[in-house]
Amino acid sequence: MIIIKRRLVLFSLLAVPLNAKAQSDEWQTIVAPDLRFRLEMPAPAAKSTANEKEKGHAGARVGWESRRGDQIFNFDYVDYDPGWFSSRDGKVMAKELGRGDAEKAFPKPKYKYLRDEPITLQGWDGYALDIEGDAGAGVMMRTYIAKDRLLRQLVTVSDDASKVAANRFLDSLKLAETKP
Repeated sequence: MIIIKRRLVLFSLLAVPLNAKAQSDEWQTIVAPDLRFRLEMPAPAAKSTANEKEKGHAGARVGWESRRGDQIFNFDYVDYDPGWFSSRDGKVMAKELGRGDAEKAFPKPKYKYLRDEPITLQGWDGYALDIEGDAGAGVMMRTYIAKDRLLRQLVTVSDDASKVAANRFLDSLKLAETKP
């Protein structure tokens, strides 16, 4: 009986690290309060709200961030005044908002732009920007405009395993509405 108890204790000590690793690989689904989008990111994801007011903002910027080792996953959205984007060229706005200050922060002679192009998500305009540094580490960014909502995803990458997780995160964003 004592041998069985020792084996159970030993097994439970061995199982703890396995459970801890399994938990670090868990993903959670984030759903917008108004049900207009959903996406997946590593658990736990911390929600934040920033009351910054930029021109055209109709509300606060809402975001989530999580980490998986050294990898950072970030998603945020902000609603703009009605008609803010519909009165402008969506492709141009997506590029401007998607690139933002990236050219200043990541100058091309020092960083390699792996992907720098317009994209769409369910018919909505977007922009993809993937940048790599000297050591192979980089950042992948996606920006979308759906009606009068700006949605942004950012994830850091360092190796093939982190790129798999990054693509899972980026590909998981689904919108409730498809552009007519």
